[in-house]
Amino acid sequence: MKAPIASYAITLAEITAAAGRIAPYVHRTPAIESDVLRELTGRPVVFKCESMQRTGSFKIRGATNAVRCISDADAPRGVVTHSSGNHALALATAAAERGMPAHVVMPENASPTKRAAVLRAGAQVVTCGNSGAEREAMAADVQARTGATMVPPFDHAWVMAGQGTIALEILEQVPSAGTLVIPVGGGGMLAGMAIAARTLRPDIRIIGAEPELAGDAAESKRTGRRAPQRPPVTIADGLRTSLGELTFPVIRDLVDDIALVSEAEIIAAMQLIFTRARLVIEPSAAVGVAAILAGRVGGSMDLPTVCVLCGGNVDLANLPWSALPA
Repeated sequence: MKAPIASYAITLAEITAAAGRIAPYVHRTPAIESDVLRELTGRPVVFKCESMQRTGSFKIRGATNAVRCISDADAPRGVVTHSSGNHALALATAAAERGMPAHVVMPENASPTKRAAVLRAGAQVVTCGNSGAEREAMAADVQARTGATMVPPFDHAWVMAGQGTIALEILEQVPSAGTLVIPVGGGGMLAGMAIAARTLRPDIRIIGAEPELAGDAAESKRTGRRAPQRPPVTIADGLRTSLGELTFPVIRDLVDDIALVSEAEIIAAMQLIFTRARLVIEPSAAVGVAAILAGRVGGSMDLPTVCVLCGGNVDLANLPWSALPA
């Protein structure tokens, strides 16, 4: 039996309020039926194309909601966060639109393409080590020095509510959806969407998709205890973080399963979507596609499976399959 949804950090009411708050600043992204995945899997699959979102990922939703929730008194001191790229760019963009400074802590192994985009958006970038602990410690130091409002990449009610708006759109665009497949790193998107979807459609199947090399969410779901971050080595750089204190209980209670995929499966799925679907996606977005292709999401083969393509920020000069043997 699933826990009462009111017991979590956010509710449907807060997600609905976030949808109204961010509507002038984000895209209502398309939901596109995939002939390729129907052909290969025998099930109807719809892509929710957050890869076509402003700043190239879903992160603009949570970042915009957070920035617009900050009081006028606190706004001049700006915002601070730690992020490998997509949240950093989203927060820098949202802050600039409100005329606020943004301080962004990025790990050494962050994508150079994403780092350059964050700088172009006007943020002040501070480099740190690659572990979650190092990122959080540096961000706390910057916050103490600047007085900026901390906006974490996932473990925050404002951020979770903003990401949950994706589910509201999906249930309007694909009302017969039987399964949602959602990539999971820190869990802000998966948790926010789970609360919205589970409230509105208690029967819907919700599957997180995660790289094997960053399998803490799957372990956390299996054991009921929040697992630590894995070494940050998966190609899906947006999913390297571990679950947060606020996101973990939601995922533990409301998500049906976490599907794990290998690095080879991620690369193959990404290449398929590039070449057959003609969509630009980053490795993190390919994780959900890989789970569907591998037959690991379960659920109805007749009702639509909606897969969130969470981002499209990829270095086109260094596509992962270009280094593979011919």
